[in-house]
Amino acid sequence: MENEKRVYNRIKAHLALKRVKNKTLAHQLNVSEQTVSKWCTNLTQPTIPQLYSIAEYLKMNVCELLEPMTDIK
Repeated sequence: MENEKRVYNRIKAHLALKRVKNKTLAHQLNVSEQTVSKWCTNLTQPTIPQLYSIAEYLKMNVCELLEPMTDIK
């Protein structure tokens, strides 16, 4: 299970729910489509300011974009 990929954000799910394309979000935030794709697949993460910009654009709370921590012991 050590090789299991961690999911830190739910950007992809919320883009799908809001019917927003990666290209549209990339244009809005002035980043590349590849950057948004990497966020959506959790290969990389947006900065905190970018996360707030995404939440603002999608008209939602920034906390909704983050995956809850379930494995804290």
